[in-house]
Amino acid sequence: MVSFKKDNCKGCGLCVDACPKQILRVAPDQINKKGHHPAECVDQEKCIACAFCAMMCPDCVITVERK
Repeated sequence: MVSFKKDNCKGCGLCVDACPKQILRVAPDQINKKGHHPAECVDQEKCIACAFCAMMCPDCVITVERK
């Protein structure tokens, strides 16, 4: 399971590019407190908890937990 500290995300998309399951995206319909579109997971069930997204995040806003 992957979660984001959405208010700290700057929407750079590095996590989206790193995800092997392609289940992350930069949310087109959300804007956080910093004025950025934050990243989000579109299908938690497909997450394999590889943590590639968290390793790529320069702002450490991603938490990955195994089920």
